[in-house]
Formats: sequence, structure tokens, C-alpha cells
Amino acid sequence: MPELCRLPRLAAMCGMALLVVVVLALAPDGSRHWSLGQLLSASGFALWLALAVSMVLCVLRNALSRLPPALGAVAAVALAAVIALVGAGIIHALYAALGDRFIQGIGFWRFTLGSAATTALISALALRHFYVSDRWSAQMQANARAEADALQARIRPHFLFNSMNLIASLVRRDAAVAERAVLDLSDLFRAALGAGDGDSTLQEECELAERYLSIETLRLGERLQVRWQRDDDLPWQQPMPRLVLQPLVENAVLHGISRLPEGGLIDLQLGCADGMLQIVIRNPAPDPDAPALLLSRGTGHAQHNIAHRLGWRFGARARVTAGWSGGYYECCIVIPVRQGEPP
Repeated sequence: MPELCRLPRLAAMCGMALLVVVVLALAPDGSRHWSLGQLLSASGFALWLALAVSMVLCVLRNALSRLPPALGAVAAVALAAVIALVGAGIIHALYAALGDRFIQGIGFWRFTLGSAATTALISALALRHFYVSDRWSAQMQANARAEADALQARIRPHFLFNSMNLIASLVRRDAAVAERAVLDLSDLFRAALGAGDGDSTLQEECELAERYLSIETLRLGERLQVRWQRDDDLPWQQPMPRLVLQPLVENAVLHGISRLPEGGLIDLQLGCADGMLQIVIRNPAPDPDAPALLLSRGTGHAQHNIAHRLGWRFGARARVTAGWSGGYYECCIVIPVRQGEPP
């Protein structure tokens, strides 16, 4: 049973009710000429029925959801018809007693049964639409979580092996550095294991990327340089899907810095303007279309996955763009800042 106790759903139900009134008023059958007063009366009646049906179905949602799907759907539509039948009967009797022209020439049964049939039809269409919409949203959420889990599985085994070998070599030479590397590695894999569970924040994403870069700096040494440029008013508690920044930083290291004998600088810029958070990752990289790299270049899976998850989380305003130019590869994330988040 779809959830109707939400303002957008109530607004949609009211909108469909008003649409029925407008269609009836504009019907080119010539049988009736609607005055402004009659149009307002019919609109008020339709809105009252829409709200009554929505609220009753909202209250009885749990009970209807426990029924088999087909029986629950029939019961919901039948309930809407009964509400319309009773309401239309009361309205007809009231207007008939007042001598109002709103129901002039319309018999009691025609008015009540017609209202019940119309309400049942519109309710069935609305519930079907909301049901399909909820299922689609649930499927999109499941796909986003599955892709997040698949993305975390891409934390490559050789990275783990290289990190463990590096730590082993540091244990006797510099125990403090080895301990820090172990802690960074454990935080990284803890985040990977919990990738599909809830949201992260901008601050947590940056800290995770810093831990990853700290491990890679121990491995690559002076070949890897990192520069963070962060505005002072960043919304650090901005909710974000987990592991959005780290895979892009990993791509910068694996497909950029590690392929250059002299290494290079990874430039990370974070800024906020006009209600949008922008994250730019820029690093030197060989030409991805060079013949020597055609077999080993990335597939773009991480970027497509992150773009999909951000689009699902933030809507059409979220963007992920990337490209290589002039010896540098740049990836840019733009997402709307949730209102009320403190900097």
C-alpha cells in the first residue's frame, strides 16, 4: 500500500481531483453550462473527497498492507468508493434542502453512484501510480547499494598486499610510522565494509581520502605530492554517499602518478558557492589514448558508479565530469548543499 501521508502525495491527489472537475467543465457535450459558483462548489466537493480518501487510506495503510496485494488493492478502491458514496449522499441532501443549483437536475443515485465510480477510478489510477513509483524508487536504492558494494570490492588485493608488505618493512625501521599505516589501513577497510550502510559526510570522506593518500605516500615517497585547497565555509556535515572521494583519489594515484617516473602533484580543491559544493581532483597523467596505455587504461566504472549514486541521492543537480587535457586529468563533482547544514 503506497504511503499517502506525505504532502506531495496529498497534493497529487488534490490535483487529480481538480483535474476531473476541469475536464467535466470543459466537456464539449453542450449538456450543461458551468457558472463560476458551480465550478467552485464542484472543486470544493472534489477536494474534500480527495482529502477524505487520502486520510482514511493513510490511517488504514498498515491494515491494508497486511492483506494479499490483489485483495488489498480491491479493498482500498472499494473503501474510496464507499467514502465517496456516503459523502456524495450527504452533499446531495444538503444542497437539495438548500435549493442550490449545483445539483439541479441531477438525481440522487446518479450523483452518488457517479461520484463513487469516478472516485474509485481515480483512486485506482493514483494508487497504481504511487505503487509503481515506490517500487521504482526502492529498486533504484537497491541498485545504488549494490553498485556501492561492488565498488568497494574494487579496493584491489594488490593494494592490500603492497600495504602489508610496506608495513612489515617499517616495523623494525620505524615502528611509529608502521603503527600509523596500520591504523590508516584499518580505517580504509572499515569504511569499505560499511559502504552500503547509511550516509557519510564531507568531513569523513576527506579524512578517508587523507588516510589512503598517507599510505600511498609511504609507498611512493617523494613521487607523490598532495595539495589540499579548502574554503573556510565548507559544509563539513553535508551528507554524502559513502566512498565517493577515495575511489577518485585512488584513480589519480593508480592511473596518473604511479605511471609517471617523476610522479607528480594531486591537487584537491573544495569550494562552496551559490548553494553548490564543488570538489575538483586534478593530477598529471599520461595520455589515456596513447597506444602503450590502450590495454591498461581504466574503464571508468568508479566514475559512472559515483555519478549514479550522487544522481540518485541529490537529483539532476548533481554532476560528475572528468577529462584529460594537456597532460592533466581532472575530475569534478558538483552537488547541492543541503539547507541548514552548518559550515
